[in-house]
Amino acid sequence: MGQVVVHYVEHGSGRPVLVLHGAGVDHREAEACFELVFEGVAGLRRIYPDLPGMGRTIAPDTLRSADDVLDTLLDFADEVIGGAAYLLIGHSAGAYYAQAMAARRPAKVAGLALICPFLPGLRDVPAHRVVAGSGEIGDDVFRSYFVIQTPAMLERYERYVTPAAALVDQTALERIGERWELTPDRTPAYAGPTVVVAGRLDSTVGYAAATDLIDHYPHASLSVVDDAGHALPHEQPELLRALLTEWLTRVERSS
Repeated sequence: MGQVVVHYVEHGSGRPVLVLHGAGVDHREAEACFELVFEGVAGLRRIYPDLPGMGRTIAPDTLRSADDVLDTLLDFADEVIGGAAYLLIGHSAGAYYAQAMAARRPAKVAGLALICPFLPGLRDVPAHRVVAGSGEIGDDVFRSYFVIQTPAMLERYERYVTPAAALVDQTALERIGERWELTPDRTPAYAGPTVVVAGRLDSTVGYAAATDLIDHYPHASLSVVDDAGHALPHEQPELLRALLTEWLTRVERSS
């Protein structure tokens, strides 16, 4: 497959935290959301890569499937983090890869957080509904992504999402998307501290499939958040901070 050079940024020092963004953006969206969550939390080295074909990570022609992306991310974690156990957070498609990384390398993952996870077998995805704002600001993508459509949310979208969209290699994502489903892993479910957070109004992936994960992971907490859509990390930062703080406490207790 050849070595893919993954671009990333990092902040802080201590226990590594690998944060994977969703499709169609780059590290800047995850960084903007999760740096707010980790503000004031000491002892964490937060690592935000650009997934292949997005941001400044090139997806060569040899990258042809989700399995190839997964291998790239596992190699990246080995190279940048080394042998230390790390926390793993994914939003949307990033959560799909995070699940697979934890399944493949459970001893390396100290805790798993899945935010608005994209999953095979999505079902009961609700219609889009705006809960705040006129519904008349921003572009079509903003209006279909956010359910809280305030000027503050539009500013976040235009600052952290729009610039990333311009860097997406659509040809590469379409090529990978033809084999988007990861090869099923037959190993036991990841048994470390897990948290699943879904938006009740998520019209991209819904919340129903995410609720199934509570039966899959033996040590999972599940929260379905009202008045939040797929942009939950932007729309409900204080609640997300509280949920992930509780998760970090469980991680510390188990390590």
